[in-house]
Amino acid sequence: MKRIGILTRDCAGINACIRAIVRTADSYGIEIVGIIRGYEGLMNSETTVLTHRSVSGIINSGGTILKTARAKRFLTEEGQLDALKTIKNNQLDGLIVVGGNGSLTGAHVLCEKYGIKVIGVPATIDNDINGVDSALGTDTAVNVALDAIDKIRDTATSLERIFVVEVMGRDCGYIALRVALAGGCEEVIVPEKNLDIEGMCEEITEGNARGKISWIIITAEGKAKAQDVAAKITQITEFETRETVLGHIQRGGRPTAFDRILAARYGNKAVEAIKDGESDKCVSLKNGNLFLLPLEDAIKSKDMEVESYYRLIKILT
Repeated sequence: MKRIGILTRDCAGINACIRAIVRTADSYGIEIVGIIRGYEGLMNSETTVLTHRSVSGIINSGGTILKTARAKRFLTEEGQLDALKTIKNNQLDGLIVVGGNGSLTGAHVLCEKYGIKVIGVPATIDNDINGVDSALGTDTAVNVALDAIDKIRDTATSLERIFVVEVMGRDCGYIALRVALAGGCEEVIVPEKNLDIEGMCEEITEGNARGKISWIIITAEGKAKAQDVAAKITQITEFETRETVLGHIQRGGRPTAFDRILAARYGNKAVEAIKDGESDKCVSLKNGNLFLLPLEDAIKSKDMEVESYYRLIKILT
């Protein structure tokens, strides 16, 4: 194996992973070709050779030096054939794809349909890759959101108000559950659990009668919008309620030590795997150990434990 391509999505820790991939490959005399703007760049033949020196000083930076973009055209056979042409023209012996469910699904298609050797690296703040304890970027996203919530609590307590904070999580409540527990929040709304807003408002009213002066409610964007929840709470309880949407700040920021170490381990493992002839696999972390998981399993829906976290949040309220 002489040349490997790499394409990425964006979240904290991606650059540290790129660095690990390039420098591990360099130790084996393998050249890494970066694909600019993900699958969009793969279809348009946007490439750059990455060297030991070109990845210096990026271990602590957020985002991705390779950029990324949505690529709906890759879902078509025409787009896939354009991607295949780029792979052949650049004499790539395989691809390492760093990203979430969509990116890994694309990698699986390239392998299964066209015979391209691929290894996936799980990287998504939602942590919704099946069979993976922790995807790259998740720990940083939780800590970024938690820092904001700690600051909101100062205001909520001072003004004696209810705050509804919307975090990312279209189909998965991972971030919402973690920050609600770590932030000492009173309620969490996630896609995996039915929303009982009347019951929540009853708890707020009863708590206020006992002298509780502030509440913080976390909602995952895919389940309920902060503005709608806040309006409903005010309507039912007549208490002043404010909403805050954290948005894309959760996808940026300097990666935590955990994500930097995970990036190093994932990147190194990905190169070792593809060098040894593995393909159609995803690097996975389970109980602290690394192993290879079939991509067809990694892209399946992930069952997340919700009830135990939710019960603990309510007990500690």
